[in-house]
Amino acid sequence: MWPSRSRRWRPRHDSGVQTIDVEARRLKSASALLPAPLPAPLPAFALLSFTYFAAIGLFNPYAPLWFKELGFSTFAIGGIAALQSCTRIVGPYGWGWLGDHTGQRVTLIRLACAGCVVSAFSLLFVESLWPVAAVTALLFLANSGVVPLYETSLAHLLSNGQGLDAGKYGRVRVWGSVGFIASVTAFGFVLERAGVRAFPWVVAGMNLLLLWAALRLPRGHEEVAHDEPPPAVLQLLRQPEVAWFFASIFFTVLAHTAMYAFFSLYLVHLGYGKSAVGALWAVAVAVEILFFWTQGRFFSRLPPAGWLQVVAAVATARFAATAGAGHLGWVLVLAQVSHAVTFAAHHAACISLIHHLFPGRARGRGQALYTILGYGLSGVLGGFGGGWMIERLGYEPTFWAASAAAALGWLCARRCARALARA
Repeated sequence: MWPSRSRRWRPRHDSGVQTIDVEARRLKSASALLPAPLPAPLPAFALLSFTYFAAIGLFNPYAPLWFKELGFSTFAIGGIAALQSCTRIVGPYGWGWLGDHTGQRVTLIRLACAGCVVSAFSLLFVESLWPVAAVTALLFLANSGVVPLYETSLAHLLSNGQGLDAGKYGRVRVWGSVGFIASVTAFGFVLERAGVRAFPWVVAGMNLLLLWAALRLPRGHEEVAHDEPPPAVLQLLRQPEVAWFFASIFFTVLAHTAMYAFFSLYLVHLGYGKSAVGALWAVAVAVEILFFWTQGRFFSRLPPAGWLQVVAAVATARFAATAGAGHLGWVLVLAQVSHAVTFAAHHAACISLIHHLFPGRARGRGQALYTILGYGLSGVLGGFGGGWMIERLGYEPTFWAASAAAALGWLCARRCARALARA
């Protein structure tokens, strides 16, 4: 007669089954160290992040080489670069306003990406200065709508009762950093083999991929449109915590303009080779990727306003070290490692605070103001001001000024934290 089921299966007395059980527990504990797969529809947002920053990683480093191939002067190339920054001042708010008033942010993302495709293909038919400058401006006016609309849609999707889910946000945003570094590396080889004249063709193809990614975004999670108009943003800007928040963003990102615009030139000035320049940039992007991927484990240990203070303090030290000890390679490596905090942690904290300070249908314009004040206005002022300082004073004083700007960012972040505590 067969024994009962309860008597037949007794794993605690079976050494083989017991071993399997122990191994299963070990695998489970090991897998807990890795982030869980992204639930739908987050992979579609990750794909859009990858293709958007891959397009930026193609255009920003290699467009000046194409402009030079067309015979443009250095002054003209700088003017086109400044024109791109100017589009960051006027473009994002218009796209954010449309998103807040219509609620159709995914549709607007697709429209913006379609505008990128049309502008990118137009580059195939222009070669003189003014047409190239005009088409580039149109490309970045369309491009400037993607990030504020994308970030707003993603934040809405990842919001919960406790605010933004920083862990899931980081695991989506990390693909933007991966796309950027992959694009910079891959298209360097492509353009070296095909020639710089192939640049507009590659840009057109990359923006087609961006549109394809935008078309894969789902629409079911969008906010429902309302009959009443969305809240006025000007009233929110008058709140002390909001004003100090944007002031801290402005000064902290202004400090980073010295690195974005002049760090490579500074390294060459100090005698570093091109391979060293590339390696130091790669270190910064690598730690940025690591932070975004793992931030869910530790980001909640500080409030976002606390992260703003940490970021500004580390940035103050980073640019002081770059200015005062740039001739020491190990100091520059440590300074680039701090990019995980001064950029990645700063971006995550800003997105979290915008989600809190600009609720509901004001969030799109909050994201737009983040782009305008953080990366538009500060980019224009930092680019022109930094270039002026380098010509008259040199590189080291410019990076000391960047350190001072970061210190001002810390003071503003501290005032923001105090205002939030009183609110």
